[in-house]
Amino acid sequence: MAGKNNPWGKPSGGDGSSGDGSDSEGKSGGKSGGPRNPWLPPAGGSGETKGPRRSASIEDIFKNRGPEGPRRVGGGGGGPNFRLPERPDGKSWVPLIVVALVVGWFLLSSVHQVGPKERGIVTTFGKYTNTLSPGLNFTAPWPFQNVDIMDVSTFRSERVPGNNNTEKLILTGDQNLVDLSYVVRWNIANLQQYKFQLAEPEETVREVAEAAMRASVAEQELDSILSGAGRAEVEQQVRMRMQALLDAYRSGIAVQGVEIEKTDPPARVVEAFKDVSAAQQNAETEVNRARAYAQQVLAQAEGGAAAFDKIYEEYRLAPEVTRRRLYYETMEQVLANTDKTIVESDGVQTYLPLPEVQRRAQQNRNAQAGEAGQ
Repeated sequence: MAGKNNPWGKPSGGDGSSGDGSDSEGKSGGKSGGPRNPWLPPAGGSGETKGPRRSASIEDIFKNRGPEGPRRVGGGGGGPNFRLPERPDGKSWVPLIVVALVVGWFLLSSVHQVGPKERGIVTTFGKYTNTLSPGLNFTAPWPFQNVDIMDVSTFRSERVPGNNNTEKLILTGDQNLVDLSYVVRWNIANLQQYKFQLAEPEETVREVAEAAMRASVAEQELDSILSGAGRAEVEQQVRMRMQALLDAYRSGIAVQGVEIEKTDPPARVVEAFKDVSAAQQNAETEVNRARAYAQQVLAQAEGGAAAFDKIYEEYRLAPEVTRRRLYYETMEQVLANTDKTIVESDGVQTYLPLPEVQRRAQQNRNAQAGEAGQ
């Protein structure tokens, strides 16, 4: 260590003194060559007695430690100050900050704005106190009172089953299965009952809807469900059953409506159902066609009978004249659709080429019309 400076005093070993820093600055009036111990007060400060410097002890370290941590002594101006700035009157800002926090906490947890479609439940230490109406309301601050605001007017929807691709088979009254999906629309009628009577209101609505739907479909036949004839009745029965059961639970829920979205046969027998439906449609088509033909024939028969009655009345008045008229009319109808006529009578040509006669007559009329035009 010879020739080296002791960081706490003068050089160790140069003048025969020990290196423990116990030499005195006051003996010679000068300063030691080494740096000053940062944990000791200066040797010549104001208000302090000059004396020999010594090594720092643990008491010195804690004696010089201030409320903000260790403070350095000596030097020009001291260490940094971490205290809050003071107000113009010299007082601390801490009381004002505490008051502002208390006022903010009181306003945020005591003043509640409830919307037109909302209601608020007030609980005091977890126990129901009252229900807040729409508007500005005031309560005790948290944690003394807590407010839970919910929308009670908007309709909520529950789809059963939740996924449209999921098959929901229900037994009908004629022992058949139908894949059925539906939507239940509901809202909150009593917020107090809704919050405190049911643990899981949405799940309860789904379970009650499924029970009511199965009971209502069991009263209908498969054809009425698939064709849609019984859907309105089923929807009405489901809504009434659901409301009665939810009221018995004191759930605070109002069922607004039930809508059946899909009614299909089970996926495993859907092809057979399609074939049966096609056969039924063909059968109905043929039955309708037969009924239309029967009505047409009946109308013709009734018309013919009415015409015969009229002819018979005329026949009774003049039998001979009526007989000849009927003969001529009948022959006119028959001969109008034939090209050849054979007559077996004296003095009459037996074969009459009627088409040729008609053609010649038409040519004569055309020629006469041409001459008249010239």
